[in-house]
Amino acid sequence: MPPAQPAGAAPLLSVRDLHTSFPLRSALLRRVVGEIQAVAGVSFDIPAGGTLGLVGESGSGKSTVARTIIGLEKARSGSIVFEGEELTSLPKASMRRVRRQLQMIFQDPYASLNPRATVEQIISEAWEIHPDVVPRNRHRAEVRDLLERVGLNPDHAKRYPHQFSGGQRQRIGIARALALRPKLVICDEAVSALDVSVQAQVLNLLADLRRDLGLAYLFIAHDLSVVRHISDQVAVMYLGRVVETATQDELFQRPLHPYTQALLSAVPDPKPWTKPEREPIIIGGDVPSPADPPSGCRFRTRCWKAEDICAEQEPALETRLDRHPTACHFATDLAGATR
Repeated sequence: MPPAQPAGAAPLLSVRDLHTSFPLRSALLRRVVGEIQAVAGVSFDIPAGGTLGLVGESGSGKSTVARTIIGLEKARSGSIVFEGEELTSLPKASMRRVRRQLQMIFQDPYASLNPRATVEQIISEAWEIHPDVVPRNRHRAEVRDLLERVGLNPDHAKRYPHQFSGGQRQRIGIARALALRPKLVICDEAVSALDVSVQAQVLNLLADLRRDLGLAYLFIAHDLSVVRHISDQVAVMYLGRVVETATQDELFQRPLHPYTQALLSAVPDPKPWTKPEREPIIIGGDVPSPADPPSGCRFRTRCWKAEDICAEQEPALETRLDRHPTACHFATDLAGATR
């Protein structure tokens, strides 16, 4: 892994109180009748060379956070600071310059590649937009180098995406993300569409690239075992909010939020005989609509610890039990210690 960021150094990416919403329109008149609160007050930091795992079930707002950071969605409020620059107020010309350092690997390796372009055209397209990165006479050689770096045969640069397997297509997506030599790569469910054996290969590739190139990652996933394999820090999202954040070891060994505990209880243990038997935590009910989220704690409608205060007062994401930040009035660890 790359050396740790010096103490006191500014993070590479800092997100503060980020809100992103989408208008909710009536079916007949198409008038705005409300809003969908996809992201509601998310904050986190990613240091240079570090990896933050962002986890949560489908619909929790993880991908919207990623798309807002990279500029594909517009933030309603909040702050996104990358290398000291506030991205939410940057003009388009300046954002194009910054976006060279912010690249994204998309979830679907089939839909994210142009089926009518060759691999060479897909990767070199970024250099047509940013011609100062690689001279035109070096395009072919750079494409071959990138393909070799991600574990593909450089002689296949003239092939089309349909001639590759799913894992190979995702490697092409990784090569495209590396073409502009970014400092931060956002991996939006980058391995969820792949077979388990291929997932391991791609995760190992991402870890090698981080070590060799000093990359930082925002790694989005719903599979906790994947997040544990690659992340330094982990943030857990539920219905648009971060409910717990900690180091990878701390979160998996001492989860404090009921939602995190329920997620971890659903992860199969490869050696269950080595640990005391525990009853699985079953979350009842359905995820509330982001168009009409519950008052107070958003998890309270499904939480077995909920009391009146949970409906009246939203819990702050703050350090509890002298451990790590958790947004729960009744945070406990698995041993039963309370707040």
